[in-house]
Parts: sequence; structure tokens; C-alpha cells
Amino acid sequence: MLKIVYKILLFVAAFLALWLFFLQLDWMHILHVNEVKEGIEEKFGDLMWKQIEKQNGEIKDTLILAPIDSLLTNICTQNKLNRSQIKLHLVSMEQVNAFALPNNHIVVFSGLVKEAENKEAVAGVLAHEIAHLQLHHVMKKLVKELGLSVIMGATSGGNGSGAVILKSIKMLSSTAYDRSLEEEADLKAVNYLVQAGIHPEPFAGFLFNMGNKEGDIQSYTAWVSTHPNSKERAQAILTYFESLKDDSLHLLSANDSLWLQMQQKLKTKE
Repeated sequence: MLKIVYKILLFVAAFLALWLFFLQLDWMHILHVNEVKEGIEEKFGDLMWKQIEKQNGEIKDTLILAPIDSLLTNICTQNKLNRSQIKLHLVSMEQVNAFALPNNHIVVFSGLVKEAENKEAVAGVLAHEIAHLQLHHVMKKLVKELGLSVIMGATSGGNGSGAVILKSIKMLSSTAYDRSLEEEADLKAVNYLVQAGIHPEPFAGFLFNMGNKEGDIQSYTAWVSTHPNSKERAQAILTYFESLKDDSLHLLSANDSLWLQMQQKLKTKE
């Protein structure tokens, strides 16, 4: 009987030792899980962008792109973000919309640039989308809504992959993130703007104004439809900025000549 007890104790001890050993192993590294996930994210994002590019015309006029690209570059540089990793796309669409895709794609519709009263408002939108990317919100949303296996199937070109890609584009461009993720992205965006020397107030004003136009969301203010409670968010942005007690930032002139010229060129082009 005593031998049996010893054997059981020895078995339990061996099991616990083995269990503790496996706990110490870095399975993410051994199985290359991160590399696999990053590869899937890159491919899926690129496939989504190719579909958007095929359906809509991308604006490549450097005179139009340069002012927007300059805003993005300033935000990245001042916040020590790798600008070369972010892929900015300006799409010829009348909707007031912008959204992020996996693999660091940011898609901005021309309607949003034309509607913005100043470049700080566009900078705020860019900062918000950068925040979604940096905080990994995009893939979190896709995995939560679709499941990683479905995304993997789409990247491998399996049956129904086209439908999954289209559904994913619609999801990211026309449905909201969880409220907590939106709030997190808003505060991160304010930090980005302040660090870049850009006053957040015009961004809050843009949100507030878009909130007043939510009656025709589907055809006009799509960006607002993906970011609900716009007026509340505008106030939260201003409250957070006030808590930073940064008096060094100043609003630029609403009549920025280069920005207005770009907007006019954009309107003429379309």
C-alpha cells in the first residue's frame, strides 16, 4: 500500500514538474504565432485595399496629396512613429469618411477633405485613425466579428474569400468600434496632435458639426456613422485637452491659402 502511495506521489510530482517546465516555455516564439498573425494581417489588409482601389478611383495628384501627406508626416515624426509603414490613400468618393485597414492602410475619402473647414480637422481624423492602428483596434474588431479562421481562409484564397473581404471593408468603413475603443483612440489622437503642435479644438469642432448632420448619415456623413455620439466625443476631447493644461498651441487661420487651394483643386478635379 505504501509503495502505491509513493508511486502516486512520484507521478504527481513528475506531472507538476513537467507542467511548470512547459509554463516557462515561450510558446508564442516557438510556434511563431506572432509572425503568422502579422503575415495574415499584412496580406488581408493589402487584399482589402486592392478591392477598394478596384472599385473606386485613387487620387494620386501630388498637388492634392502633398498637404494631407504633410500632416500625416508631421504627426508621425513628432510622435516618433514610423511614417514609412503607414500607407495613405485618398479615394475619390463624396462621402465624408476615413477608416483604417490592417497592415497600416489609412483610407480617406475626398468628401471628408472637402468638408473640413481647416487642416487641423483633417489632422485630427488622421490622428484618430493612426491611433486605431497603433492600438491594434482594427484586427481586434475583425477577429471579434469574423474569427481568425475566417480571415485566414480569406487570405489563402479559399471559397468565399471575396465575400469575406467585401464584408470586412463594409464593417470597417460603416460600423462603429466598441465605445471603449473609440474613447481610447480619441484620447490617443489628442496626445498625437498636441505632440505635433496641432490644436485639437478644430477636430472637436469637426465632430460636433458632423453630429449636426447625422440626419443623412448613409449618403453624407459616413465617418460619423462609424463614430457615434459625436457631440459627446467632441466635448470629451476638449475636456481632456483642457486637463493637459497646454497653452502653447494656437489655432491657425481658417483661411489657410494653400489648404483652400488644395480643396478647390479637389472640387474642380471631381
